[in-house]
Amino acid sequence: SEMLAAEAVYCLNQAMATLRDIWEDIGISEEQRLERTDTVRKHIEGLLDMMVAEEESLKERLLKSIVLCRKQLDTLCRELQVDSFETEEECTILQREKNLRTHVELLQKQKQDRKQELRALREQDQNLCEILCTALFSIDPGRVPSLEDLDRYRRHVASLNTLKEQRQKEFVSNKRQIILLMKELDHTPDTSFERDVVCGDEEEFCLSNDNIVAVQNLLQQLEGQRALNEAACAELRTRIVMLWERLQTPQQERESSA
Repeated sequence: SEMLAAEAVYCLNQAMATLRDIWEDIGISEEQRLERTDTVRKHIEGLLDMMVAEEESLKERLLKSIVLCRKQLDTLCRELQVDSFETEEECTILQREKNLRTHVELLQKQKQDRKQELRALREQDQNLCEILCTALFSIDPGRVPSLEDLDRYRRHVASLNTLKEQRQKEFVSNKRQIILLMKELDHTPDTSFERDVVCGDEEEFCLSNDNIVAVQNLLQQLEGQRALNEAACAELRTRIVMLWERLQTPQQERESSA
């Protein structure tokens, strides 16, 4: 910097010497030369004052930015529940401002990512709750979630997905058996629930615990009805055999009737 300053002074002296030679060649009087020299001085002073003012303004903007960044960092650290960020006081104003601004941008990105993941988990949770008829996960959607909050929410959504798959598999299996039993018993679905189970879309069926229990009960009722019918059939077959014996019905006729 000292070398550059010396070069600037040298350039200024050279320029003034050149101006003096020009003025002498032109024949400008000494009084006019002094006036012109003073004009040059004022022009240079004005230029230097303007440059100093610009650099002072830059310094002031950097200091204001440092104050603003510190406030933003304090807020972000509280929202994200992380330790506060400390800069090295020995570094320059420019480096301190850059470090703070960079960290603010980093924490803002973390905040945005967390809120975006929270929205995605919330959407999945709502869809699963509608299917399973369960309550939403207890979390404040307006607050920035902590890493622990997000981890708990992920595990909660994963458990709901597992529960959904289990209930879906159980429902589909029971539905197949119910359809076979209704066909075997020549039973037509006569209630809205039975029609939902047999004729409805499997993906849209509400997999609430009450519905799963109701499907199990329906299956048990049909199995019980089949058992009663089989018992009645067995009793009728026994009576038929007894009547064949009494009537001494030939074996060939028995086989054709059977």
